[in-house]
Amino acid sequence: MTDASAPITQDVLTIPRKDLSSDKINLVGLTRPQLRAALIEAGTPEKQAKMREGQIWQWVYYWGVRDFNAMTNLAKAYREMLEAKFEIRLPEVVTRQISEDGTRKYLLRIQGGHEVEAVYIPEEGRGTLCVSSQVGCTLTCSFCHTGTQKLVRNLTAGEIVGQLMLVRDDLGEWPEQNSPKNEQRLVSNVVLMGMGEPLYNFDNVRDAMKVVMDGEGLSLSRRRITLSTSGVVPEIAKTAEEIGCLLAISFHATTDEVRNKLVPINKRWNIEALLNALRDYPRLSNSERITFEYVMLKDVNDTDEDARRLIKLIRGIPAKINLIPFNEWPGAPYQRSDWERIERFADIIYKAGYASPIRTPRGEDIMAACGQLKSATERARKSRKDIESEAGL
Repeated sequence: MTDASAPITQDVLTIPRKDLSSDKINLVGLTRPQLRAALIEAGTPEKQAKMREGQIWQWVYYWGVRDFNAMTNLAKAYREMLEAKFEIRLPEVVTRQISEDGTRKYLLRIQGGHEVEAVYIPEEGRGTLCVSSQVGCTLTCSFCHTGTQKLVRNLTAGEIVGQLMLVRDDLGEWPEQNSPKNEQRLVSNVVLMGMGEPLYNFDNVRDAMKVVMDGEGLSLSRRRITLSTSGVVPEIAKTAEEIGCLLAISFHATTDEVRNKLVPINKRWNIEALLNALRDYPRLSNSERITFEYVMLKDVNDTDEDARRLIKLIRGIPAKINLIPFNEWPGAPYQRSDWERIERFADIIYKAGYASPIRTPRGEDIMAACGQLKSATERARKSRKDIESEAGL
């Protein structure tokens, strides 16, 4: 495990072979019912399928084992069958960068040679992993670097779960057999705030989170998982009903005129429609508040009037406001609000009775901060003029 306090480093690993066609089924990302069905189809007697499912699940997701031969409570012939018909495949790490503040950014290659990024943010006694759900993004939010990259495809459930598994590999977090159980979790939280709009890949995100939350494997509580959406209104209620995780809204503006430019999905589902969906959110309560993410853009959305209007808009919704100093990137058409302005904005919200933490930028030196992710193969920058034109500025 690399010292998290070390200065920026980058490990360029061996470029993997090209994807080859394979008849093997990847077990990573299969839900329990899907795993059981696959084992039965491969010849496992139905009476044994539930037991075999549980054994394999524990090997893969609790112990982190990738070699079927190491699954010693399975008969040798059964292990040989698994080896012949299945695989345990994760995304491949192309590069890993470590920031001065310990943040780790991973460039990952998935099937088809596409690339995504995941970011691990360490804190004392815990850590948060920001995972991606799509290659690129379809939303084109003008302040977000990822939004300048066109959508390529959705990630599979296995590619989403695999991000957590490979980061646990890197951190050496898998338990050792015959050793005392260690309750400390280096990856204690997962946020679906990486590349892509999770609710435009709902089924794969849902299945991936079912795997992540399963108590006999990776075992992250639903309250340790936060899904961030820009406002795909028809899928919001399903998030509570079928996933049950916490919800964050990429909000960023207090008028439709401004939000249309910052978050173009607002043209389809405007602020009123979004807030109505949130007021009806099935899990809405003081103990499970909705987080409103609000990036602070100088002279765009950061006035006292914006702060007061935000308070009026969310009235009646148990919420906290997460203020995000804008993380600049090459060609960005915006600037970060002055620190005094951010603090003034936060103070107005706090005095109205809402928590208003100001997020400390992490990993800016390696382009790992919020809104800065973009796969390396898409680094050819658009000009500032092109970006401003698309943003309607």
